[in-house]
Amino acid sequence: MKRLHVHIGVKNLEASIAYYTAMFGAEPVKVKEDYAKWAPEDLAVNFAISTTCGQGGVGHLGVEVEEDDELARLSMRLGTVDAPIRHDGEVSCCYAKSKKAWSEDPEGVKWELFHTFGEADELAPVFLNKDGSEAEAAPFA
Repeated sequence: MKRLHVHIGVKNLEASIAYYTAMFGAEPVKVKEDYAKWAPEDLAVNFAISTTCGQGGVGHLGVEVEEDDELARLSMRLGTVDAPIRHDGEVSCCYAKSKKAWSEDPEGVKWELFHTFGEADELAPVFLNKDGSEAEAAPFA
């Protein structure tokens, strides 16, 4: 099996271990005084590039789940470590219709948490009302 590797530099290892343990719903497989590693068996990759993120480099990281219940559980786990979470609800972004939330790890790395349920015609974020029509702004929970 191939696995995407992501390595993030952190200042506060303890806080970051708590955040990522909540994010992945699993303990790290290795912890040292200056290092921690997770290898979740249920986490494949959804890799994307675009010209719309401003500067080059990593725009954000994300976790795509298969259903809304998983998205809710992920948000709840992050809430147990007091991670900031912004719920955007249903949006059309990256040529897909998704239900989204955003979080930030203790070092400021932005994480997109989402469940995709359809295709869309636009790359830029468009927020949706429950009936599928365009909303003026992101609904916040």
